[in-house]
Amino acid sequence: MKTKAIILDEKSIQRATTRIANEIIERNKGVDDLILVGIKTRGVPFAYRLSDKISQIEGKDVPVLTLDITLYRDDLTEIQEDPIVKKANANIDINDKIIVLVDDVIFTGRTVRAALDALVDMGRARKVQLAVLIDRGHRELPIRPDYVGKNVPTSRKEIVSVKFKEIDKIDQVIIKEKR
Repeated sequence: MKTKAIILDEKSIQRATTRIANEIIERNKGVDDLILVGIKTRGVPFAYRLSDKISQIEGKDVPVLTLDITLYRDDLTEIQEDPIVKKANANIDINDKIIVLVDDVIFTGRTVRAALDALVDMGRARKVQLAVLIDRGHRELPIRPDYVGKNVPTSRKEIVSVKFKEIDKIDQVIIKEKR
């Protein structure tokens, strides 16, 4: 695959993170009862970055949960004989809390739908919001993010790749062309 363009660099990602953190605080009138839920894989470091930024601004820690949606996906073609369900963060109660689902990119909306199914199995949140770094359009389900770092109109032949230092040793968002 050929890199077509770098959409966001490290500074741009930091600015988007700061803006989204401020929007989350404003919309929820503070951070009481707020929990950030990062969707594996790259939603998790993004959720931790948002939590750190919110903590700097508000002086209060916001818990971060990791959500593995593998068993909730509707495009899963092969399941192991005995799938292992990990109960990460099982000690945090989401009942009557404001949940902000966090992911790196929203495309068709199917990942978010799977995440919502997984959340329902964890409890009954008061409210669920969605924060994404990149919204590339092409929705197949009626799902719209509440907080967006950058809207990037793309073709279906393009791939948006988010890279975070925690996983990829670099902070950047690039568009690649499928060959």
